[in-house]
Amino acid sequence: MAKVLLFNFTDEGRRKKVKAALFRSGIPSQDVPPERQGETIGALLGLAGFAEGEKGEDPPFQEEMIVMHELAPRQFNGFLDGLKQNGTRVALKAVVTEHNVGWSAAQLYRELAQEHAALAQGTGAPVHRPE
Repeated sequence: MAKVLLFNFTDEGRRKKVKAALFRSGIPSQDVPPERQGETIGALLGLAGFAEGEKGEDPPFQEEMIVMHELAPRQFNGFLDGLKQNGTRVALKAVVTEHNVGWSAAQLYRELAQEHAALAQGTGAPVHRPE
Protein backbone atom coordinates (compact mmCIF):
# COMPACT_ATOMS: atom_id res chain seq x y z
CA MET A 1 0.00 0.00 0.00
CA ALA A 2 1.27 3.47 -0.88
CA LYS A 3 2.66 5.47 2.01
CA VAL A 4 5.16 8.25 2.61
CA LEU A 5 7.32 8.52 5.72
CA LEU A 6 8.15 12.06 6.84
CA PHE A 7 11.17 12.81 9.01
CA ASN A 8 11.95 16.04 10.89
CA PHE A 9 9.31 18.36 9.45
CA THR A 10 9.38 20.60 12.52
CA ASP A 11 8.48 23.83 10.69
CA GLU A 12 4.68 23.70 10.71
CA GLY A 13 4.34 25.74 7.51
CA ARG A 14 6.60 23.38 5.54
CA ARG A 15 4.91 20.34 7.09
CA LYS A 16 1.48 21.63 6.01
CA LYS A 17 2.69 22.19 2.44
CA VAL A 18 4.09 18.66 2.22
CA LYS A 19 0.91 17.20 3.74
CA ALA A 20 -1.21 19.21 1.26
CA ALA A 21 0.76 17.82 -1.70
CA LEU A 22 0.31 14.31 -0.28
CA PHE A 23 -3.41 14.82 0.26
CA ARG A 24 -3.97 16.11 -3.27
CA SER A 25 -2.21 13.00 -4.60
CA GLY A 26 -4.19 10.65 -2.36
CA ILE A 27 -1.16 9.40 -0.46
CA PRO A 28 -1.26 8.55 3.25
CA SER A 29 1.72 9.62 5.31
CA GLN A 30 3.31 8.97 8.67
CA ASP A 31 5.42 11.37 10.69
CA VAL A 32 8.36 9.47 12.16
CA PRO A 33 9.57 10.76 15.55
CA PRO A 34 13.34 11.02 16.16
CA GLU A 35 13.30 8.16 18.67
CA ARG A 36 12.25 5.76 15.87
CA GLN A 37 14.97 6.78 13.38
CA GLY A 38 17.09 3.77 14.36
CA GLU A 39 14.38 1.34 13.17
CA THR A 40 14.41 -0.18 9.71
CA ILE A 41 12.38 1.37 6.93
CA GLY A 42 10.47 -1.92 6.70
CA ALA A 43 9.52 -1.76 10.39
CA LEU A 44 8.45 1.89 10.13
CA LEU A 45 6.17 0.93 7.24
CA GLY A 46 4.80 -2.07 9.15
CA LEU A 47 5.98 -4.55 6.52
CA ALA A 48 5.95 -8.28 7.21
CA GLY A 49 9.30 -9.64 8.38
CA PHE A 50 10.39 -6.42 10.07
CA ALA A 51 10.06 -6.03 13.84
CA GLU A 52 8.80 -2.69 15.15
CA GLY A 53 11.02 -1.21 17.83
CA GLU A 54 14.10 -3.18 16.81
CA LYS A 55 16.81 -0.54 16.59
CA GLY A 56 20.42 -0.23 15.62
CA GLU A 57 22.94 2.08 17.23
CA ASP A 58 22.40 4.93 14.77
CA PRO A 59 22.09 8.41 16.28
CA PRO A 60 19.08 10.49 15.19
CA PHE A 61 19.45 13.04 12.41
CA GLN A 62 17.97 16.52 12.13
CA GLU A 63 17.40 17.14 8.41
CA GLU A 64 14.08 16.70 6.67
CA MET A 65 13.72 13.49 4.68
CA ILE A 66 10.90 11.92 2.66
CA VAL A 67 10.72 8.17 2.02
CA MET A 68 8.15 6.97 -0.53
CA HIS A 69 6.76 3.44 -0.63
CA GLU A 70 4.72 1.82 -3.44
CA LEU A 71 3.50 5.03 -5.03
CA ALA A 72 1.79 4.58 -8.38
CA PRO A 73 3.39 6.70 -11.13
CA ARG A 74 0.43 9.11 -11.03
CA GLN A 75 0.82 9.54 -7.26
CA PHE A 76 4.60 9.90 -7.45
CA ASN A 77 4.47 12.54 -10.18
CA GLY A 78 1.51 14.32 -8.60
CA PHE A 79 3.24 14.52 -5.23
CA LEU A 80 6.51 15.86 -6.65
CA ASP A 81 4.63 18.31 -8.87
CA GLY A 82 2.62 19.44 -5.82
CA LEU A 83 5.81 20.13 -3.87
CA LYS A 84 7.20 22.09 -6.79
CA GLN A 85 3.99 24.10 -7.23
CA ASN A 86 3.83 25.12 -3.58
CA GLY A 87 7.54 26.00 -3.51
CA THR A 88 8.62 23.29 -1.09
CA ARG A 89 12.05 21.91 -1.85
CA VAL A 90 13.13 18.85 0.13
CA ALA A 91 16.68 17.78 -0.68
CA LEU A 92 16.55 14.26 0.76
CA LYS A 93 13.98 12.01 -0.89
CA ALA A 94 14.07 8.26 -1.46
CA VAL A 95 11.96 5.45 -2.82
CA VAL A 96 11.91 2.19 -0.85
CA THR A 97 13.79 -0.57 -2.67
CA GLU A 98 14.75 -4.16 -1.91
CA HIS A 99 18.20 -2.83 -0.97
CA ASN A 100 17.19 -0.08 1.48
CA VAL A 101 14.06 -1.58 3.10
CA GLY A 102 16.26 -3.26 5.72
CA TRP A 103 18.31 -0.15 6.44
CA SER A 104 17.59 2.02 9.43
CA ALA A 105 16.13 5.42 8.66
CA ALA A 106 19.38 6.94 9.94
CA GLN A 107 21.42 4.73 7.61
CA LEU A 108 19.26 5.77 4.64
CA TYR A 109 19.66 9.40 5.71
CA ARG A 110 23.46 9.07 5.72
CA GLU A 111 23.43 7.56 2.22
CA LEU A 112 21.12 10.27 0.85
CA ALA A 113 23.11 13.06 2.53
CA GLN A 114 26.33 11.68 1.05
CA GLU A 115 24.79 11.49 -2.43
CA HIS A 116 23.33 15.00 -2.12
CA ALA A 117 26.71 16.41 -1.08
CA ALA A 118 28.49 14.63 -3.94
CA LEU A 119 25.97 15.91 -6.48
CA ALA A 120 26.20 19.45 -5.10
CA GLN A 121 30.00 19.34 -5.48
CA GLY A 122 29.70 17.98 -9.00
CA THR A 123 31.65 14.83 -8.20
CA GLY A 124 28.79 12.43 -8.90
CA ALA A 125 26.82 10.32 -6.49
CA PRO A 126 28.44 7.39 -4.69
CA VAL A 127 27.43 3.91 -5.76
CA HIS A 128 24.90 2.22 -3.49
CA ARG A 129 26.36 -0.63 -1.56
CA PRO A 130 24.01 -3.54 -0.79
CA GLU A 131 24.25 -4.49 2.86
